[in-house]
Amino acid sequence: NEYCAFMGEPIQGEAGVMVPDAGYMKKAKEICQKYKVLLIADEVQTGCGRTGRTLCVEWDNVKPDIVVLGKALSGGTYPVSAVLSSHEVILQVKPGEHGSTFGGNPLACKIAMAALNVLKDENLVAKAEKNGELTRANLHNMKSPLVTTIRGKGLLNAIVIKPTQIKGRTVTAWDVCLEMAKNGVLAKPTHDDIIRLAPPLTSTEQDINNACEIIHKTLKSFE
Repeated sequence: NEYCAFMGEPIQGEAGVMVPDAGYMKKAKEICQKYKVLLIADEVQTGCGRTGRTLCVEWDNVKPDIVVLGKALSGGTYPVSAVLSSHEVILQVKPGEHGSTFGGNPLACKIAMAALNVLKDENLVAKAEKNGELTRANLHNMKSPLVTTIRGKGLLNAIVIKPTQIKGRTVTAWDVCLEMAKNGVLAKPTHDDIIRLAPPLTSTEQDINNACEIIHKTLKSFE
């Protein structure tokens, strides 16, 4: 009776692309149903095709009670977010009980609709799955002593960098990111030792291979 909902990311983004075991969201849904609480999926980072599914929860074949979307909902061109739910849940909020200064912004909604059409028309979800597999295969083939872990789904991936003493100084994920930027790939570290890789869903196979070659070149420069 103390809880109304469980809210979580299908893959933790800011935490460093932490991918749970298969079936995690499915089990969460079962527990929520057992105790009559809502399952809220935060798909702000994982939604709109990023992980090779329109929504990341589809990997577990789960339908949450509420889904939160943002970021990619506009294709990165305009600030917009959305909450998706069933009539049974969303209509518990009665007229006048909730307000939002920019809620229902017509321009934002139109842009979001256009971005979703591009997602569908250009088959970007399937491309994200395919290019994600290519990305991880390329990263694994590098076999860099600086990299301890490679993980991800679709085009949301991460490499974990082991702080390493090289030529009298400690090389960190930040150092690797700075060199990658000089070589033509932009990425940022999180939690000091993790580099997240989230290229545009419109990236081609050649784009992925070129980016991975730059990452490989950068890692080799530290050896």
